[in-house]
Amino acid sequence: MRDDGRRARKWARRGNAATTTIDRLNADLKEAMKARDAERTGTLRMAISAMKYRTIERNTQLSDEEQLDVLRKQVKQRNDSIEEFTKAGRMDLADKEQRERTILEAYLPARMTGDALQAAVKAALAGLGADAKFPDAMKTAMAALKGQADGKAIQEAVKAEMSARGAA
Repeated sequence: MRDDGRRARKWARRGNAATTTIDRLNADLKEAMKARDAERTGTLRMAISAMKYRTIERNTQLSDEEQLDVLRKQVKQRNDSIEEFTKAGRMDLADKEQRERTILEAYLPARMTGDALQAAVKAALAGLGADAKFPDAMKTAMAALKGQADGKAIQEAVKAEMSARGAA
């Protein structure tokens, strides 16, 4: 059926359907266009386009978790661009990427950081033996914390936990 989007909007107006990430993006895109916010409009269009490409690639509708994965990938791309632009001294482009990252992060659930992340890593690694290697620990931690924290933050927490185990 070709009018799935129209049907979803109809049900959403009635309050019978939970809004998905793509629905929120489309609604916010309309608002950004009405407000003539060019940067927000462009960023939301890129995110929606990435989701459509993933849908075509999978040949099926994306689940909400898959939609969030697409957004996480977009945020990661922005982080990489910010790092490269900063190295090259192009602060104007780095600032633009930071603003786009902020727009996209608003659609993602809150990330775990600091003590909560360290405690979660410690709990995830509790089942591993004392002689466990770093790659095994990373695999276990990433599986347990998928989508809850940044990969680099998990890596740092695992390194800290592995060094604490070695010192103990």
